[in-house]
Amino acid sequence: MSILFTKSGSQESFAKSYLIFDKTFLDGIPLNESESDYVLKHLKDNSTAIINRYFELIIISYADRTKSRSSFLEQCRKRGSEIQGYLSSEKISEMTIIVSGTETEGYLALAEGCILSSYQFIKYQTDKEKQLVPISINFEPSELSEIQLTELATTIEAVFLARDLINEPASHLNAVKLAGKFELMGKDAGFSVEIFDKKKIEDLKMGGLLAVNLGSIDPPTFSVLEWKPDFVQNSRPIVLVGKGVVYDTGGLSLKPTKDSMDYMKCDMAGGATVAAAMYFVAKCKLPVHVVALIPSTDNRPDGNAYAPGDVITMHSGHTVEVLNTDAEGRLLLADALSFATQYDPILVIDVATLTGSAAMAIGQYGIVGMGTSGEKLFSLLKTAGENVYERIVEFPLWEEYGESIKSDIADMKNIGAREAGAISAGKFLEKFVGYPWIHLDIAGPAFISSPDHYRTKGGTGTGVRLLIDFFKNLDCSDL
Repeated sequence: MSILFTKSGSQESFAKSYLIFDKTFLDGIPLNESESDYVLKHLKDNSTAIINRYFELIIISYADRTKSRSSFLEQCRKRGSEIQGYLSSEKISEMTIIVSGTETEGYLALAEGCILSSYQFIKYQTDKEKQLVPISINFEPSELSEIQLTELATTIEAVFLARDLINEPASHLNAVKLAGKFELMGKDAGFSVEIFDKKKIEDLKMGGLLAVNLGSIDPPTFSVLEWKPDFVQNSRPIVLVGKGVVYDTGGLSLKPTKDSMDYMKCDMAGGATVAAAMYFVAKCKLPVHVVALIPSTDNRPDGNAYAPGDVITMHSGHTVEVLNTDAEGRLLLADALSFATQYDPILVIDVATLTGSAAMAIGQYGIVGMGTSGEKLFSLLKTAGENVYERIVEFPLWEEYGESIKSDIADMKNIGAREAGAISAGKFLEKFVGYPWIHLDIAGPAFISSPDHYRTKGGTGTGVRLLIDFFKNLDCSDL
């Protein structure tokens, strides 16, 4: 989808949107007395009022600016989502947002929520009448800079790229095809992409990735994405690691189908997230050196599949006793985290739909985070999460949680106690890092069964806007 934002010198759109911060104050909105009375009465119980003059559509939305910045901007995004629903139902393809004053954040958030809500994944539907009308947005007057509009459009493009990958069925997206998608993204945005094939992965002795791939008829891939412009602010790279399990049956530890295996095409959401973040960083030419590592395979119970009780040797040389083949994501990530050591990274952030425990703990409204980065670096990422309302809840990595992954016959087990399962998964990953590291478990919000305002049904792209905000506001002197 082409994302179009423009600065308009005249108010030509049929639909005009106004954002107000006081439900009793309509100054500057061209309404007659009866229209003003209607809007004021309607806004007492609602957040958006619409005046349809047939020749002109007036939309007035309210957001409470006395709330925290994070909550205020989220309100604006939700108002944008409400507006999109109405515009779509009326087949209206263009809107002008009337910007009042110099505080532009709310208006940008309104536009963001509107366009994010217009996303659909209907490429396999033959009835094209179901397709939503693409919306273009003008801003009047032109208080916004071209950089702001470009960054907003590119952010939404990146989220849509991630959503497309997450929603793509495994029948059309195996590990090799996923790597090919990354190559196309790299050509478009300008970052380099190197794809390791199975032979290279074997040479690197990535035992975790190879073990998970044993049950598949398709080979694994290991994608290395890199953005390093001529001028960078960080002397050592930031490395992103994304889980790329294109489909997860659970392997021999087979998942149930309903509300579990039936949506496991989304198990590569972490890989999609970091690739989409790379797309933004490169497309907007941010002065930061970033590397993304994405190990990818499917996890299936074929005759050669790895089995509970097996012992595998990882890229790091550590040995792992496999007790549950459905705890496969940490095996892929561990190989990638070990491989990341060669970059001498200043920070590593991994993103994965890793554990049902994370989803059970905080549901679809937050991201579980933990790591060894220290309070300062973690705080920067949490602030980014608040800015875009992809909030991070920090879990502890107390050493006691590592007790349950101790093995009698190997260096560790791949699964710990049922209690605090998200943390024991983090403790497993911790064994493979020797640098500042943050682990983000997006299992709850990555894929949702019904729309949540601008987070559309299916793949949400959670984590993309979080990483984009982190990189946009990053002062490398803080690292």
